[in-house]
Amino acid sequence: MQSFQQYIDGTFEDGAARFDSIDPATGAVWAAMPEAREDDVDRAVKAAQRALWTGAWPAMTATARGKLLHRLADLVEANARTLAELETRDTGKIIRETSAQIAYVADYYRYYAGFADKIEGATLAIDKADMDVWTRREPIGVVAAVVPWNSQLFLSAVKIGPALAAGCTLVVKASEEGPAPLLEFARLVHEAGFPAGVVNILTGFGPACGSALTRHPGVDHIAFTGGPATAAAVVRNSAENLATTSLELGGKSPFIVFADADLDSAANAQVAGIFAATGQSCVAGSRLIVETSVKDRFLAILKAKAEAIRIGAPLDRATEVGPLCTRRQRDHIAAVVAASLEAGAKLVTGGRAGEGDGFYYVPTILDCDGVAAASVETELFGPVLSVLSFTGEEEAVRLANATPYGLASGVFTRDLARAHRMIKRIRAGVVWVNTYRAVSPIAPFGGYGQSGQGREGGLAAALDYTKTKTVWLRTSDDPIPDPFVMR
Repeated sequence: MQSFQQYIDGTFEDGAARFDSIDPATGAVWAAMPEAREDDVDRAVKAAQRALWTGAWPAMTATARGKLLHRLADLVEANARTLAELETRDTGKIIRETSAQIAYVADYYRYYAGFADKIEGATLAIDKADMDVWTRREPIGVVAAVVPWNSQLFLSAVKIGPALAAGCTLVVKASEEGPAPLLEFARLVHEAGFPAGVVNILTGFGPACGSALTRHPGVDHIAFTGGPATAAAVVRNSAENLATTSLELGGKSPFIVFADADLDSAANAQVAGIFAATGQSCVAGSRLIVETSVKDRFLAILKAKAEAIRIGAPLDRATEVGPLCTRRQRDHIAAVVAASLEAGAKLVTGGRAGEGDGFYYVPTILDCDGVAAASVETELFGPVLSVLSFTGEEEAVRLANATPYGLASGVFTRDLARAHRMIKRIRAGVVWVNTYRAVSPIAPFGGYGQSGQGREGGLAAALDYTKTKTVWLRTSDDPIPDPFVMR
């Protein structure tokens, strides 16, 4: 059995307690994880505060920070295989996906490495003759980065990269579900040569770790990815320390297919959008909204593709769908699918747990036309597709926007004018046209409504980790007049 440590103030340690981590493919314990509690959190935040204001980090030039980020990117790339295997073992995500994703994570660090010495202030054309006025962008402070288990290295990179580029320090909380890859990543941070306290990485549960971190008076900014219910608690905690927040939350993303679309291409994108990562993606295209005239044909294509998916051990490179991360998630999905079928949804394929001791659930398609099915409204975070149909653009838009979420969306059509109309009317932070689930460090990412606030990725994200200081410099040699002598 493997054992992992937390990383606080440049030192690896066991933490206040230990807990078991479960292999989702077998349901068996495979590793022991450090359980951080309030004292650990307090030490980590105080270490980040010291590193922010004293020592090597604040004295470092922006160019030198960028070089450290480049070094970190090289180490991520060199250790991608180990990181991918740990993520697959601890979360059940298939090795094909973790390998590709972690290799791309290095590009995120390189992108923000290049931006480190390009964060600039401005000279203001002020309306006073004897003043020079300019602005400086300075680090916002200590960042609490809280990430979920799915895609931890990616979801932490979009926080750690811009925060370090801006000169901030961080306390990163890995999810208690599958924290191994992020705890291992701490070794790369250490090897890259970041000063002690600049990046601290720990994991733990509820009030003793997550809540203690997000309400800590030493935290200046909270970057959170997770569900809306937890986000509401995070926002309440931020009232105690007045930290600014960026929230990337859940989604119930519409995947809209018009009759003129390339149906084979759209079907491949839909399969990737809902069954890749076993549906455990915040941008999963879990609501198929297909034009009525092609619905039966499109569902037949999807059914054949879904039933041909190879389900198996996540470390097997031939596997296309692996287990869910937890037994609890599998049982929740099974209950919602059962309730949807009872409400009148029709089962196209799937609808059952997989075989063996692991947390498997087979790719499932539910025809929910005319039914108030729970699967249409609930973010299941699993391989379940709910299908609705429409007869015109107005109905397609209405169905697409009939959700409190607004993270991502997909539109498939050959009509360019229609595509532009849909782009304007869909309430979502990302609209993919004739593609799906594409990401880049260059492109901002974030949601509307209950899918969160703020953006990750792109240049603007780095500026979110800064605050503006305005400098006034009087250029006149004349003494300041007596303010109480009226002239």
